[in-house]
Amino acid sequence: MGNQGASNNGPRQMKEWYDAGLIGDVHTVYAWTDRPVWPQGIPWSTNKADVPKELDWDLWLGTAPYKDYVEKLVPFNWRGWWDYGTGALGDMGCHLLEAPFSVLNLKYASEVEASVGSVYIDEFKRGYFPDSCPPSSHVTLKFPKTNKTKGDVIVHWMDGGIQPERPAELQANETFGDGGNGTLFIGTKGKMMSSTYSANPRLLPLSKNAEINVKEKFARVKDEANGHYAQWVEAAIAGYGKNELSSPFEIAGPLTEALLMANLAIRGADIQRKNADGKITYPGRYTKLLWDNDQMKVTNFDEVNQFVKREYRKGWTLGE
Repeated sequence: MGNQGASNNGPRQMKEWYDAGLIGDVHTVYAWTDRPVWPQGIPWSTNKADVPKELDWDLWLGTAPYKDYVEKLVPFNWRGWWDYGTGALGDMGCHLLEAPFSVLNLKYASEVEASVGSVYIDEFKRGYFPDSCPPSSHVTLKFPKTNKTKGDVIVHWMDGGIQPERPAELQANETFGDGGNGTLFIGTKGKMMSSTYSANPRLLPLSKNAEINVKEKFARVKDEANGHYAQWVEAAIAGYGKNELSSPFEIAGPLTEALLMANLAIRGADIQRKNADGKITYPGRYTKLLWDNDQMKVTNFDEVNQFVKREYRKGWTLGE
């Protein structure tokens, strides 16, 4: 998985602190980001443009439904469209939530719920742009207890500039995370936080960091900038499982599924339903989704199961 921070020293340090009992048993985690820094919650452009001569548009679309080329979709803004990307959560979730997965040995979420930001196009008139990811969201996931926790763990994901309440242990001028992004672990004996890519882990209050005396269990990475790539190359040469991997399938698989499960809740929160009297409701905004990992489906809100697997465009189906 392309979560380069997993191969840095931050997650190693947080695992050592947690295993040493410095913050007790973690029961709640917050992760937040200032993304999206690309347009979301918008209608698809009606301005058809000429395909650049260096771009094979049909190949770029791949399995996604065919649409005419529009400007400013590639190479970056595709992230905000469900046909091509997974929004702010897909962009930053693997970076900010990797540490909770590796530190706490989280696996598969059992419950998830979401609230999303709205876009208004006139007075009391909410815009409905289901092809585009929402401008902001707050997702709450419940993970069953693991061998590193005494009970369930509640993980909060926040994007679009939404942030958790500032910890009381932080002084007025001390930065929360790195400002726009961060992860906060809340345990029975204390708290610890980190910045983007799990960098710069710190105990709270920050004064505690001068007193830490925990033996190093994990070898430190000398080349943090290239460690992730080096691990990948070495695994390709030696064979999977022969060398250390910071983001192996055993972590990356459940992490990916949890992020996609969270996006099911985000998409479900944006589903419109028109009642017999013509009134539009958003039932998913008030629903907690229950996930059956073995069956790979939501068991209590069937409308979102349409998003679990996509229907491939003709000519791109497997076996053709």
